[in-house]
Amino acid sequence: MTQFVDVAHMVQWIQNRGVEPIMTGMVEYLESDFSRWESFDKIPRIASHTPFGVIELMPTSDHETYGFKYVNGHPSNPARGFQTVTAFGVLADVDNGYPTFLAEMTLLTALRTAATSAMTAKRLARADSRVMAMIGAGSQAEFQALAFRAVLGIEELRVFDIDPHAIHKLRRNLEPLGFRITTATDTDDAVTGADIITTCTADKAVNTILADHQVRPGVHINAVGGDCPGKTELDPPILDRARVFVEYPEQTRIEGEIQQKPADFPVIEFWRVLTGAEQGRRNDEDITLFDSVGFAIADFSALRYLRDDTVGSSLQTSIDLIADPEDPKDLFSLVTSLKPVG
Repeated sequence: MTQFVDVAHMVQWIQNRGVEPIMTGMVEYLESDFSRWESFDKIPRIASHTPFGVIELMPTSDHETYGFKYVNGHPSNPARGFQTVTAFGVLADVDNGYPTFLAEMTLLTALRTAATSAMTAKRLARADSRVMAMIGAGSQAEFQALAFRAVLGIEELRVFDIDPHAIHKLRRNLEPLGFRITTATDTDDAVTGADIITTCTADKAVNTILADHQVRPGVHINAVGGDCPGKTELDPPILDRARVFVEYPEQTRIEGEIQQKPADFPVIEFWRVLTGAEQGRRNDEDITLFDSVGFAIADFSALRYLRDDTVGSSLQTSIDLIADPEDPKDLFSLVTSLKPVG
């Protein structure tokens, strides 16, 4: 039998555990898996692009466990009453190929995206960082804020979005949790005094959400929204000034901010920072940039964490996902009891 965490039980898990404790636990799993990066199979996500959006499969394996995520990205969905992103994920036993764990991943992806941002910022942002500018207040915004508070202690936010309803939504959700939030009049206003800048917008286009003149020395940029071909948020000169950190270069060069640069544009794989092979932030004047597109190993970590944290509880249910005849060579035996038609 395959263990399954559905939407209702995912919500119950998050409510019971709390978003911030989940973030800190997930960061530990992410750090563990990124530190053994070289042991994983890695390929860019398999994407099917249409004018409506993208549907993707994100597979990886550490040769003991195989995992994948199915995820879509449809920026026009909210106007039609649908979410921009939905997802589910699977873990399977490499030894026999049987799926062992299945979970919804719309919520889990939001958690893992924010946890990955916080994991990198812990080593790339200045140690005295206290203020985060948030450009974009959509579905990911609250998760980012909670992850940065859980891991870095950030409680002061300066927020700008072209949609005032999105900012109202964010304030409604976060102010009761103790965040100090300033509604910025524009991006210039939002980045004033910010130590960390998070960009997370949904428009599938080559945009300049953050301009070069708005980035001062010492800032860490958490670039989340550029996550598919033809979708960027940063003014290209920012990339020239910053030390750019990525998950998997072969994927980021297709989908991330660095798609705007030549194929030999220098980047640093973040796992090398965790292992000590590369420096993260070198000094307080460095501009550090995490060009985040989301990679399968992070989903693998999130699924492992969810599985381990809920094992043996009522949050996991067993589902009969795999046909399993008594004689493994006689699949037809499962249908011989069917009544003939007529």
